[in-house]
Amino acid sequence: MSAYKIAWLPGDGVGREVMEAARITLDALKLDAAYTHGDIGWEFWCTEGESFPQRTIDLLKASDAAMFGAITSKPVKAAEEELVAGLKGKGLTYRSPIVRMRQMFDLYVCLRPCKAYPGNPLNFKDTIDLTIFRENTEDLYAGVEFSPVPDALATTLKALSKPFGHFADLAGDQYAVSCKVNTRKGSERIVRAAFEYARKFGRKKVTIVHKANVVRATDGLFFEEAKKVASDFPEIAVDDANIDAICMWLLKNPMSYDVLVAPNLYGDIISDLAAQMVGGLGFGCSGNIGKKLAVFEPSHGSAPKYAGQYKVNPLATILAAKMMLDFLGEPEKGARLESAVAKVIAEGKVRTYDMGGSATTLEMGEAVARAL
Repeated sequence: MSAYKIAWLPGDGVGREVMEAARITLDALKLDAAYTHGDIGWEFWCTEGESFPQRTIDLLKASDAAMFGAITSKPVKAAEEELVAGLKGKGLTYRSPIVRMRQMFDLYVCLRPCKAYPGNPLNFKDTIDLTIFRENTEDLYAGVEFSPVPDALATTLKALSKPFGHFADLAGDQYAVSCKVNTRKGSERIVRAAFEYARKFGRKKVTIVHKANVVRATDGLFFEEAKKVASDFPEIAVDDANIDAICMWLLKNPMSYDVLVAPNLYGDIISDLAAQMVGGLGFGCSGNIGKKLAVFEPSHGSAPKYAGQYKVNPLATILAAKMMLDFLGEPEKGARLESAVAKVIAEGKVRTYDMGGSATTLEMGEAVARAL
């Protein structure tokens, strides 16, 4: 019996291709694992009305960890139009399977390292080494949305919120409402995870990202809980920044930052910004981590226009596999894989199109495997 049970979720678009490259490197490491395919993504929404089938949920419940490629997502109306004829008009509503997965398995930490590897021609600055903690289950991604807005909700908002009076006379189909839900528990535990990481790995500072000066209720709660947690880690420097300001300061002085922690939406924004500074989404790896399960993925999407061409950079997915190895308690294999990635980048002989080269997705995976 294999030591680890890995759910293998390629998804669609280029997700399938980058996962192939990652598997080449994991096989070269001789990881003692059983990989079980799981159905997820656009194909299953169109044919079954369910992008995250129960059989895949059951697979994840029986797995130690999962690797996830990428999936296509479209707005509600466009998603309904692509259902097979027998499923149209049945009230089915598309929801992102990765968002559902995060909530269902309480994968509350989204961990996104953003590290510049020497020799990467796409680096903004070669010494950038940031780690971003993004709360992964709450905030504007909670899925509490209304369009059109029901009369009962409009009546309640009118009674309870003076600012809502500006919208009170609109018909329900003329506006939409998305609820930003932040809890004390969710805020406390993501901030604590960031500070514990900083302590464990000798990081010097944690920056709390928010917009509490305007979004006073939810971001105010997040910032309040963050300051409480910070007091438990007196040896670690702490500062804070508004989300708009941090986008400016990260570009101006990226080496002034170390670990950043943010609510869901802001974390999504700054992690993509930071990824671009170290080469783009082809280098942006991500871990969705809970107490019992973790799902690792590249931070890029399915890029349908490139699907089938095997041209996209798989290093984000390979670095996500490195994160999975660390989670499984295989840090030596993880370090070997990261060193191999760094070696291939530094040598510059194998580069995908985004790096100015012509290597295919699988050729990059094979180069990393040879460097192990």
